[in-house]
Amino acid sequence: MAITNGYCTLAEVKAALRLSDAIDDTLIENSIEGASRRIDGYCGRFFYKTAATAVPLFAHDAYRLMTSDIATTSGLIVKIDDAGDGTYDTTLTLNTDYIVEPTDYAILGRPIRTLTMIGGYTFPMFYLPTNTGVQVTAQWGWNAVPDDVREACVLLSIRQFARYNAALGVMAFADMAITVRAVDPDVRDLLQPYKLLGVA
Repeated sequence: MAITNGYCTLAEVKAALRLSDAIDDTLIENSIEGASRRIDGYCGRFFYKTAATAVPLFAHDAYRLMTSDIATTSGLIVKIDDAGDGTYDTTLTLNTDYIVEPTDYAILGRPIRTLTMIGGYTFPMFYLPTNTGVQVTAQWGWNAVPDDVREACVLLSIRQFARYNAALGVMAFADMAITVRAVDPDVRDLLQPYKLLGVA
């Protein structure tokens, strides 16, 4: 199975497991895929890039529109519906009509999270009956997987792979049995800075 939008590689997990054969490659790839999606759920965001058009997005402020993670300004298109008829016929110009924030997102290695008006336009307010929202076409997500997320994915993938040998979540060693903990504290600590507020 090929890994789709995984946050670590098969080679990284096998190196951590000290494995050199290919016998369990499919199971490890399944573990990486599952671990990556668990990270998405825990953080409330994803760390790969995907191109899509989001519509409608609604602003709660006439000058600021909070968005999901946007990886880059490359390919970013923002349109508003001036007439309120559902046709997004006004395309805004970056750094003329609006800016992205944080402005130093590329230096920080973080995504864009806010579009802020600086020209004569305003975002249609969410409570207006004629508001059809804002249309945003973008590369959503992150430009690169952060090192902490990659390391968390390696640890979580190893844990998930080991789970195949832990019936009912219990691992046996000689005459002892150890219950596998529900939450790995190291994984939690690695991912905590990337967790969106409000995500349980």
